[in-house]
Amino acid sequence: MATVTFSDASRVYPGADHPAVDKLTLEIGDGEFMVLVGPSGCGKSTSLRMLAGLEEVNTGNIYIGDRDVTDLPPKDRDIAMVFQNYALYPHMTVADNMGFALKMQGVGKQERAERVLEAAKLLGLEDFLSRKPKALSGGQRQRVAMGRAIVRQPQVFLMDEPLSNLDAKLRVSTRTQIAALQTRLGVTTVYVTHDQVEAMTMGDRVAVMKDGVLQQVDTPLTLYDTPANLFVAGFIGSPAMNLMSGPIVEGGVTIGDYTVPIKREVLAKAPGEKTLTLGIRPESFTMADAGIGIDVAVVEELGADAYVYGTLAGLADDAKLNAQQIVARISSRRPPERGAMVRMGVDTEHIHVFSDATQERLS
Repeated sequence: MATVTFSDASRVYPGADHPAVDKLTLEIGDGEFMVLVGPSGCGKSTSLRMLAGLEEVNTGNIYIGDRDVTDLPPKDRDIAMVFQNYALYPHMTVADNMGFALKMQGVGKQERAERVLEAAKLLGLEDFLSRKPKALSGGQRQRVAMGRAIVRQPQVFLMDEPLSNLDAKLRVSTRTQIAALQTRLGVTTVYVTHDQVEAMTMGDRVAVMKDGVLQQVDTPLTLYDTPANLFVAGFIGSPAMNLMSGPIVEGGVTIGDYTVPIKREVLAKAPGEKTLTLGIRPESFTMADAGIGIDVAVVEELGADAYVYGTLAGLADDAKLNAQQIVARISSRRPPERGAMVRMGVDTEHIHVFSDATQERLS
């Protein structure tokens, strides 16, 4: 097992006007499950490929344990990678696919068979060892790709969006299996995904990236409760956090026709600013007599809860089309009707306040 360290590691593609990965500094603990998450083009896959040795590191260094692997070829890094498209050999059986890397390393036939069988038992693939990949479902093929990585007993597992080709139900069950398997094996794992729900449910820690720059790295719950900036606040959480900008007034920030109370010491952190952005999670709203006015557009009843979607009250019909959507989660025992105007009180202990000038968190 080993730690992984990115030290000011950058990757600039020829002809690009800015780095794909810009001075990434990140420490991943021994046995940790680290998830890199962000929108398409944020640099997460490039970071993984730099660690794998598939992309050049233009500046900075990458360490696996105490070894500087920045300039080592992939085969000398003691890593195993699981790709998005499985990358299985169609003419080989499952057993041969899983054992191929060991064969290339000169591992004996007996030991190879033992390690393949051990990995197959972990993944529930014992009955499929003699089959070819074309006879397997997508989920089974992904488990074969996982098995091929496991038999190598590497210091680090690298996984590049391994579940994106699976259907929604299978993705949920497979991510549970991967997280449980990683815990059992205790191998340091770096996992890339664009799905923030996947990131939140699987990672010991999650690193959020945007435009090649690391925005925040922390436990899933800390990212949810205390996002460092507007980007992280809007990216982490499903449904997303409501982000509403309004003018600063005495005692708070005005949203629509309602002044949301904000502590004086928080307002003092934004000297000279005229407006601030408030972040309010859907579950921090409650229907009340006083609060932010919302014109209800859609109500989704989900049994125990209901999601109310709408816009700030009082907007003209043409303005509503381009207005920001507001989402509130309430008890479905008394949901409002579509087209109604309701007031939503806000849990003041869970209001997130961000600077409009710097986009950094103030509260």
